[in-house]
Amino acid sequence: MKEALKHTLEGQGKRLRSALVLWCCELLSGKVNHDARIAAAAIEMVHTYSLVHDDLPAMDDDDFRRGQLTCHKRFDEPTAILTGDALLTLAFEILAKQIAEPRIAVRLIGQLAEAAGPAGMIAGQMADMKAENEKGTEQLLQIIHTNKTAKMFSCACRMGAIAAEAGEEQIEQMGTYGLKIGLSFQIADDILDVCGSSEQLGKTAGKDAAADKCTYPAVIGLEKSRQLESKLADEAIAALEPFGPKADTLRQLAAALLKRTK
Repeated sequence: MKEALKHTLEGQGKRLRSALVLWCCELLSGKVNHDARIAAAAIEMVHTYSLVHDDLPAMDDDDFRRGQLTCHKRFDEPTAILTGDALLTLAFEILAKQIAEPRIAVRLIGQLAEAAGPAGMIAGQMADMKAENEKGTEQLLQIIHTNKTAKMFSCACRMGAIAAEAGEEQIEQMGTYGLKIGLSFQIADDILDVCGSSEQLGKTAGKDAAADKCTYPAVIGLEKSRQLESKLADEAIAALEPFGPKADTLRQLAAALLKRTK
């Protein structure tokens, strides 16, 4: 089990969700504190668990992730299932044990559970699977992408703000920023699945089309997808206006995600 955990966590991922926790905490408190580091580790564990399970034959059935063999290919399916279970459970264990202030621990646990659970990521994944081989709509895409991806980005930003002990208004502003870049990020993923190579992506390119998934390029075309991606990035940047120049790192991230190739 230890080897499987290391295999999944040490792959060449972007770690964007965990980075957002740290950057948002730094923006609002002037530094990255212990609670933010624990929260960053927790959300990365939850995200990684979702990838391990998403790659299983019963789900997307993929052979590669983060530039290496998926967990069930490197080991076997039972090991992959249990590795995902272990990562999910461990995320909440470290929040419960390593956050000193119970009030903050409870808020962080609540945020992560809501974003990752049946009102968030799980709902999005279920909707994504049910939409295969069906005629998609923009409304359905919004539901899938918001739940499957954007709510976890929003959660990361909120967790950073909570770790910084920010006020409710700032937590909401961070959450809005995260939601917008999360949606933009997922549209970029849809586009890259069409335009990128497996070497660039670190996973199998063209899987969405092969599985007849409901994606933005399939429903509204590549050009309109790129326009929407850019609009969402602009909206994310606009959400940072109250924070002035101190939020430049987050502004630059929103712009950089438009240019990513993997």
